[in-house]
Amino acid sequence: MTKATQYVSHEPDAQGYINFSDNENQLWQQLYARQIKNLPGRACDAYLNGVDALNMPTDRIPQLPEIDKVLLDTTGWQTSAVPALISFGKFFELLANKRFPVATFIRSKEEFDYLQEPDIFHEIFGHCPLLTNPAFANFSHIYGQLGLAASKEDRVFLARLYWFTVEFGLMQSKGGDLNIYGGGILSSPGETLYAMGDEPIRKPFELLDVLRTPYRIDIMQPIYYVIENIDYLDEIAKMDIMAQVEKAKQLGLFDPLFPAKKQAS
Repeated sequence: MTKATQYVSHEPDAQGYINFSDNENQLWQQLYARQIKNLPGRACDAYLNGVDALNMPTDRIPQLPEIDKVLLDTTGWQTSAVPALISFGKFFELLANKRFPVATFIRSKEEFDYLQEPDIFHEIFGHCPLLTNPAFANFSHIYGQLGLAASKEDRVFLARLYWFTVEFGLMQSKGGDLNIYGGGILSSPGETLYAMGDEPIRKPFELLDVLRTPYRIDIMQPIYYVIENIDYLDEIAKMDIMAQVEKAKQLGLFDPLFPAKKQAS
């Protein structure tokens, strides 16, 4: 998770508050207004319930203590202000302690539609609403504990589990509607519409398959894995995930469903 970035996170004051500029608050307002209208009928109920619970401001970036109050009251979680990019080790350590990392910068106007680094809009708007849900919060906690104890090699496999659930997960009950719970989709207007369309492949969640599926962070996802409901995350948390990681290492990865990324000359 550590690489070069053009962004610098803000340092909160002693009370955890950040003095965001008018321009930064305007960017939040524009991002929020653009995406919130895409979510009814597409986002899962647990996420929409979380949006209601957090009651995020629409005209300015939320302050982390505002988010923390709701998360602590609902699931015992809270946020943690972090630099723009953190190591895998720090990421897992925070989750293992029920602290969700939030990079305290917001994207520039030039990268309004897409950026590779997770900014405060992605983290708070995309992920924090579901942290009010017990199953999602528990899965995130167990995942952090597993990652903290895992080897560097195993963490790469665990990253795929996070990617295809917390970031880009879909759900569909038997005979029911397709919905989104992955924060990477929920914070992206383009991927919200794309993920619900006819182009991508959607497969039922199978842990071993997920661990063997390559992904790229800079494209629309060619494949999504689908669970039946948000409570199924509790079932995944009870699985012997590390045993399946060992199997995935032995079997190797599936062929990627995307072209190789062109190297800069």
